[in-house]
Amino acid sequence: MNAVDLSVVVPAYNEEHRLGPTLEAICAHLGAADSRWGTWELIVVDDGSTDATRKIADEAAARDVRVQVVASERNGGKGHALRLGVLATYGRRVLVTDADLAAPIEELDHLDKALSEGHAAAIGSRATPGATIENRQHRVRELLGRTGNFLIRGIAVPGIRDTQCGFKLFDGDLAREAFAASRLSGWGIDVEILQYLRRQGAPVAEVPVRWAHQPGSKVRPLDYARVLAELSVLKARSLRRADLLAAALFLIASVALYSGRWSGGGPAGRYLTDSMQDQNQWEWFFAVTADNIAHLRNPLFTTLQGFPDGVNLMANTVMLGLSVPFAPVTWLFGPAISLALVMTLGLAGTALAWYWLLVKRLVHHRGAAAVGALLAAFAPPMVSHANAHPNFVVLFMMPLIVDRVLRLCEGARPVRDGVVLGLFATYQIFVGEEPLLLAAIGLLLFVVAYGVLRRDVARAAWRPLARGIGVALAVCLPLVAFPLYWQFFGPQSYHSVLHGDNAGNSPLALLSFAERSLAGDAESASRLSLNPTEQNAFYGWPLTALAFAIVIRLWDRAVVKALACTAVCAALLSLGPEFRIPLTDIVLPGPWKFLSSKPLFESVIESRVAMICAPALGMLLALALERLLTTRHRVNRVVGLAAVAAALLPIVPMPLKAVDRVPVPAFIADGTWRSYVDTARGESLVTVPLPDPGAAEALHWQTAAGLGFKLPGGYFNGPYGPDRIGIYGASPRWTSNMLRDVRYSGRPPAIGDSWRNQARKDFAYWHAGAVVLAPQPNDEALRTTLEQLIGRPGTWVDGVWVWDLPRRV
Repeated sequence: MNAVDLSVVVPAYNEEHRLGPTLEAICAHLGAADSRWGTWELIVVDDGSTDATRKIADEAAARDVRVQVVASERNGGKGHALRLGVLATYGRRVLVTDADLAAPIEELDHLDKALSEGHAAAIGSRATPGATIENRQHRVRELLGRTGNFLIRGIAVPGIRDTQCGFKLFDGDLAREAFAASRLSGWGIDVEILQYLRRQGAPVAEVPVRWAHQPGSKVRPLDYARVLAELSVLKARSLRRADLLAAALFLIASVALYSGRWSGGGPAGRYLTDSMQDQNQWEWFFAVTADNIAHLRNPLFTTLQGFPDGVNLMANTVMLGLSVPFAPVTWLFGPAISLALVMTLGLAGTALAWYWLLVKRLVHHRGAAAVGALLAAFAPPMVSHANAHPNFVVLFMMPLIVDRVLRLCEGARPVRDGVVLGLFATYQIFVGEEPLLLAAIGLLLFVVAYGVLRRDVARAAWRPLARGIGVALAVCLPLVAFPLYWQFFGPQSYHSVLHGDNAGNSPLALLSFAERSLAGDAESASRLSLNPTEQNAFYGWPLTALAFAIVIRLWDRAVVKALACTAVCAALLSLGPEFRIPLTDIVLPGPWKFLSSKPLFESVIESRVAMICAPALGMLLALALERLLTTRHRVNRVVGLAAVAAALLPIVPMPLKAVDRVPVPAFIADGTWRSYVDTARGESLVTVPLPDPGAAEALHWQTAAGLGFKLPGGYFNGPYGPDRIGIYGASPRWTSNMLRDVRYSGRPPAIGDSWRNQARKDFAYWHAGAVVLAPQPNDEALRTTLEQLIGRPGTWVDGVWVWDLPRRV
């Protein structure tokens, strides 16, 4: 056949009541304006109908030779029918329209105008300004449809407001090419075709149309769920092999890092020694969150620890954004498994998110992006925090937030992108607030640096960026208002956390190697850090030298200059309010001095600001690797790759140290404690010494007992004194201080009546039902002290010494 000017494709399945009038309307409109549309054809696709649809189509074809019928022996779905119809066309332009003609054929004029202006496709839209909707659907059905369409376009085709309207006009050759490449047979083909056009760089116009709901619609609310399922399968099929290899690499690296915890007895029986007491604390956080959900209690507060005052959970990093969805895992397998999964999968997911951002925004070479993402997620500071702080290693939201900020700078959809940014920030607040603050600092440093370098970009971007951030705040603040109020003004809230002096990095720390790096040394690293979980710099001098060389070599690129400025400024801020020049006694003020007393910043451990350098260095490395891997100069490529390997090899992380866990005493594990603690009367179990940041094994006992008893003391952040200054652990009392001193000194004090009276007051304050002493260093001195305080010897029961206290009236 010779080419025609316009082909119209109408898919039909059991449309005997609506197909006839639709075909008559199309033929009348096109036939009345032959000079307008030129030669045309109308192709009706009978998609295996079981009613009179085929007969009506054949009768229309008999009346007009320009009407053709394509029949399918079985019902294959809308996508199947459209593919058959479009591939049977010969038109220079192809219109597809539903059999109900919800968008009148007269709206073709508007779509045709858009193609005449240079677009490759024009899609009818009910959501674009200027569209009119007559005879609306039922409100519930309309709400479900809008929700489904929002999810579809957000996941599959960002920027298109109405993907599912069935009235679309295409360039003919491009339409046949797109439908020939399509794979979906259901409603999802609309989105698949739009995705194909976007990948080809074909411009698509979204044209407002007049639309009316027609009775007997074949679209059901569940069809949107089917579309999402189809698109998910399609997305999985479209993944590149390099992407899958990168994801596998990240997961293998994460499992290898935590191999000591997953081996042997598994997470429930293994303990990360460098976490000190943090693993006990984090498992308790996951356990108490799951327990609060199971019993429909306030997830922001508990008295299970720090009894009777309790713990403000929102003022502690309980990661509700993950501990809540992982509650079923905690119920079934325990908090140790939940925490291990969150940290292992979260670290791998963070690397994958950085990889996605690098591929999308910075480099095209997948290998370069994978190496850059590995550095961003597995840099020495991240490995240090991987011992104990999931909130600082599970950072998969950060690349998503960075990407959304960059979208705002582009200015295409500031309101929509602002809403999404607000939702992302809200979720991140419930995963980790301090990492979000550090990310904001890093983004601000980069944006300012890039804006100074590219003032033309800054002038175009600042208005949509400011508008989008305003929208984000308007979305985020109402959602987090109550939790933040509870955090800062609720029970057991505090104003700031005291970290002590020398919390900043030494300049030497930026050039040295962390303990768990291949070239690291525990003794030298400990001299330059607060503890093994706070080795927040330690990038090593080879990587620092490589980064300097990369910046010099790629200095002509504004993004390189901005990344270098971000890394240098973050490193300087991490030095703290003041720092000493190495090998001298000269102390200089640091830039952090101007922030250290400001709200929020006063609680930040300033050495952690150096963690901002990790993604910045990862991005610089990805840019350099892409240049090396694509250069035609073999010598340059070999020498450059050798330099990269030499810089990265010393900081390759070693598996984290793990040991078998100390068994829970049978007194706790077997439930013997229930005979001594009357929980119905509000009694608590006093473990000696009381749990604190230095010895929190009692938290593990409590989780092993299903959180059946309450504990005085504990390991959390809470207020101290009339000024409500934040401290680690419960507010100290005379008895808790004394017992802690005996544990560390091994010397029991002489106990008099005044001390015994004070102990009775403290036991009464704690509502103590029993006092328990487990075998531990200096336990003889502790037992002697307790015998003098209580006035009688303890009883050896199921592996512990127990003092059953009189019931309070």
